[in-house]
Amino acid sequence: MFNKLQNSMFSIFTLAFIVLVFGSYVIVAQTSLTGNWTAKTKAETPDKIYLSFERSNEKGGRNQMGQSYNFNDFQGLSREQALNNGAVRFSLVREAGTIDCEGSFTNGKGAGTFRFTANPQFISAMKSRGFDFEKNSSKNDRDTENRLFAATTLNVTTALADDLLSANFGKLDVDDLFKAAIFKVDSKFMREMKASGFANLEFEDLVKAQIFKIDADFVRQVSAMGFSNDPFESLVKMRIFKITPEFISEVRNTGVNNASVEELVRMKIFKIDGEFIRSNPNLSVEELVRKRIGVR
Repeated sequence: MFNKLQNSMFSIFTLAFIVLVFGSYVIVAQTSLTGNWTAKTKAETPDKIYLSFERSNEKGGRNQMGQSYNFNDFQGLSREQALNNGAVRFSLVREAGTIDCEGSFTNGKGAGTFRFTANPQFISAMKSRGFDFEKNSSKNDRDTENRLFAATTLNVTTALADDLLSANFGKLDVDDLFKAAIFKVDSKFMREMKASGFANLEFEDLVKAQIFKIDADFVRQVSAMGFSNDPFESLVKMRIFKITPEFISEVRNTGVNNASVEELVRMKIFKIDGEFIRSNPNLSVEELVRKRIGVR
């Protein structure tokens, strides 16, 4: 019962989080790389603007990608223009392509249409580095354009590709470039995590680490406490349920020396700390949980 409760909580939390984070960046084949944009400014971030691009396809599907940009990311758009009423024409010019926008703003909120123009030289430059933006696009050439559109909005560059490759972290693909851009994975972070002492790290683990704020110091500490051979998912659970090195030490100081990550998670869920363990000596973790919830 307790395993099911714990696993259900973890699965629901993780799925909800990943869907939330990735929702704005789903890449779907479209009939045309034109569409509508909306934007709004916020007083608390005067140098930024939130801009969303929306496209539709023949089947009535919709693809929306939105994020905050600095005003200096755009050519032809300033904060003054966004705050005043009037027509605008501006462009997001990136290595992968250019998104040309036109429309109008009223009191910090804007809307209009856009057209995307891909940069074919970017495809060959990336392919020479081992990142094939044309892969699996033989049946639908729009697949490549959609990848390039996403690369433009996220500012995926050859410099990013070179930086990731310099960490020698194994074979990477185009999806890894997108993840690196979204979750701010760079060679410095990759090297720090590789040197943390945790076994068999993969690129997907680095993404999880950024999502759940797991840094190399945390990995080194829990590795030194005997968890270096656990799957990386165990560290994610530790972060989600606030299992710190201090909590592990507190538990071990009561004589419970071999608690697994799963058992530590149960203890956190049911608020079993060092004081509770000392007041109920010589009980297993399962027995401590049952005592806490009043089950005989």
